[in-house]
Amino acid sequence: MRIDKPGAKRGVSVFSYAGDYGVTMQLEDILADIHNMGARGLEILANSHIPDYPHPSEAWVERWFELLNKFDLVPVEYGHWVDSRLYAGRELTTEESLAMLVRDFKIAHMLGFRILRTKLGVIDETLTPVQNWKEFIQAALPYAEKYDVVMCPEIHEPTTLDSAMVQEYIEFIEQTGTKHFGLNIDFGIFREKKLPKDDEKGRPPFRHSRPEELGLYLPYVYCCHAKFIEMSDDLEELYIPYERIVSVLEEHNWDGYLLSEYEGFHRGEPGYASDQVRRHQAMLKRLIGE
Repeated sequence: MRIDKPGAKRGVSVFSYAGDYGVTMQLEDILADIHNMGARGLEILANSHIPDYPHPSEAWVERWFELLNKFDLVPVEYGHWVDSRLYAGRELTTEESLAMLVRDFKIAHMLGFRILRTKLGVIDETLTPVQNWKEFIQAALPYAEKYDVVMCPEIHEPTTLDSAMVQEYIEFIEQTGTKHFGLNIDFGIFREKKLPKDDEKGRPPFRHSRPEELGLYLPYVYCCHAKFIEMSDDLEELYIPYERIVSVLEEHNWDGYLLSEYEGFHRGEPGYASDQVRRHQAMLKRLIGE
């Protein structure tokens, strides 16, 4: 197995293939496609891509490692949820949330993942997390250390880097001194052009962060969702300023995976993802100087 150089590295989220998975492609087909693009990092979503989740069979786990070896892929990020709305009429208690986290720590560790994209339950459309998030994350830290995993909430639009939410996350990291809680930055927060849906329901446009703000937060960032909406024939992303983003990553010597995440106009439709992800990977390859 080859060793990747330090710095930004290329990977793909299997979420990108939402329209194809289980329709025109199975997991092995998708992993083969990712390998063919020369990407190595891999993200899966636990409840979507693990059969019989949260109780994967021994046979499936064995097959998982066979596929990783066959396609020379690195398990980078494991997507999971603290499903705060599991029960009608109430949110999960701290104890229930902790049990859900520990369950996923064990599965992620078993499958070779160290970084977890930990989706916290939210209470509003600006993605404010549930009130007791600090309590159950604090309680989960010893287990995260035991299973050697890092919980990373995703910073996703409409959240901005300078939001109170992100500041709370960083304060928590600083106060606890933990190395088992960090951030996943979704590049959609840097989007500069409007999407058609931005005019729906008469809502005001979201404010977006500038790539130049990212440097202050990179010490806390373990992984990035390299979100993209549409790739042109010239291998340029039409909505998100990738050159400026990658420039900041390089300036700060950030070391980690950029996971291509297609969330374009045809997401959910078969036949689009592979071409779009392939174009995106070609752009990333150029930008990071592979």
